[in-house]
Amino acid sequence: MTDDAWLDALRTHREQKDRYLAADRNSPIPPDQRDFFDGLDYFEPDPDLRFELELREYDDPERITIGTSTDGEREYLAWGRFEFEVDGETYALDAYRADADEDRLWVPFRDETNTEETYGAGRYLDLEAADRGDDGRWVVDFNYAYNPFCAYSPRYECPLVPMENWLEVRIEAGEKDYAGPGDADA
Repeated sequence: MTDDAWLDALRTHREQKDRYLAADRNSPIPPDQRDFFDGLDYFEPDPDLRFELELREYDDPERITIGTSTDGEREYLAWGRFEFEVDGETYALDAYRADADEDRLWVPFRDETNTEETYGAGRYLDLEAADRGDDGRWVVDFNYAYNPFCAYSPRYECPLVPMENWLEVRIEAGEKDYAGPGDADA
C-alpha cells in the first residue's frame, strides 16, 4: 500500500467512525451527548507506527480470564505474540482470540500515554483476516488504535488490558481520550 493510499484509508476510517459515533442509534455515545459530539481527537498519522509482523503463535494457546471494567470476567485464548521496535527498543504484545476457530485477533494495550492523553484503561486493535498478508505477516497499525466503548459510557462492560500488554513506551497513534461534550450549556 502506498503512503497516499494508507493515509486516505486511515482518514476515511476516522471519518466513518466519527459519523457512526455522532449519529448511529447503536453509538456508545449517550444520546443526550450526540448533538454536541464533533468528532474524536486523534494523534497525527504516523507511518512509523504501522508494522508488518510475524505472529509467533503459541504451541498450546492458554485460556485466560480477563477482568472487565464492571468487575466481570471474559475468557480468551492467548494466541501468540507480536514483537516490534519503537525508537530502537523491542517491545511485545500478546494477541488474543475469543474462540480458536475465528480468524481475527484482539490486541489490547496500555502505554505511557494512558491517563493523560489516551483512555486510562488502555486501547485496542482488532486484526481481521484481511490484515494478514500472503507471507503470513499481520499488519499491526497503531494508527487504528481505538478506545473501548466504556470510554464513552459506563453502561458498557469492557475487558481490561492484561499486564503482559502494558508497554513502557509512548504509542502516539490512534484515538486520544474522549472527554465528552464538556460544558454543553456554555
